[in-house]
Amino acid sequence: MFRTITALAGVSFIAFAPIGVTAEPVNVSDFNLAPRIAEKVASGEALNIMVSYHDVSNEFAPFVKQGVAKADAELNANARFIGPVGADADGQISEIETLLGEIDGLAISAVSTDALSPLIDRVIDAGIPVISYNTDNPDSKRLVFAGQDLVQSGRDAGEQMVKVLGGEGRVMITTIDAAAQWSLDREGGAREVLEASDGIEVVRTLNTGTDPQEIYAAIENAMLADPGITGILSLECCSTPAAGEWVKRNGQAGKIKVVGFDLLDQTVDLVADEVVQVTIDQAPARQGYEAVNLLVQFLNGETIDDLDTGVGIFTPENIDSAM
Repeated sequence: MFRTITALAGVSFIAFAPIGVTAEPVNVSDFNLAPRIAEKVASGEALNIMVSYHDVSNEFAPFVKQGVAKADAELNANARFIGPVGADADGQISEIETLLGEIDGLAISAVSTDALSPLIDRVIDAGIPVISYNTDNPDSKRLVFAGQDLVQSGRDAGEQMVKVLGGEGRVMITTIDAAAQWSLDREGGAREVLEASDGIEVVRTLNTGTDPQEIYAAIENAMLADPGITGILSLECCSTPAAGEWVKRNGQAGKIKVVGFDLLDQTVDLVADEVVQVTIDQAPARQGYEAVNLLVQFLNGETIDDLDTGVGIFTPENIDSAM
């Protein structure tokens, strides 16, 4: 069962500005809207908003989908959560192209910024508004971005790792997709902080892949190969619980520190058991909701801007609020 996190007592969500390359506030009056969409807006007809996620099979996706479903129920929109199974850029492009004739607004979290930016530009040129969410495409014509400042959240994770290690240790960074832009952004922020700390050595970045068993095996093999690692910093939802589980199974709780992301059930339990020291929430349900909401606002004449969903830092001291 997935937990829906809305407002949590005792947790501070901190928003940072700017988010990477910020967009200018934008209004539909300055946008060459496709005539068919303009007619729907004028008639008050419900808008078809597609929210494309880069891998609907991963464990983070259901949280985003919850937010999209909430927007579908509350807003004047037919909101659909779509995307490829597995991180498949061609599959994401093909699905969007197939649905183009019925899309009134598109929110996209891209598998690859390089691969998806030309498609975003074509959709914009066709008079269909596009925003990015969760992971940004700042070099495309996308209108605005809704989500966590990924570089800053990487810095936050790095700061938490330095803190729990007491300023000294050997750190391995883990990620399910080292080439993805969200991963590169977070890793850049994390390394900026870690490498500025004299007592911290970043030994490697481990690309685990997305299959749960492969994630665990990759971490296990890396730890066996280098038993001197004292900290594991995960950049996303899915290698965080795997790292914690390895630490727990091998009796290393409290000796090897784990800092990661998101509030999967297993991660929450591992934090409560003090196996994972810190996990950082990025409000995925809010990201899904706001992706739809921003497009509905834009199409109805409201000026929109980048929206930072902030960071929520959870430790054993406040994890009860997420349980």
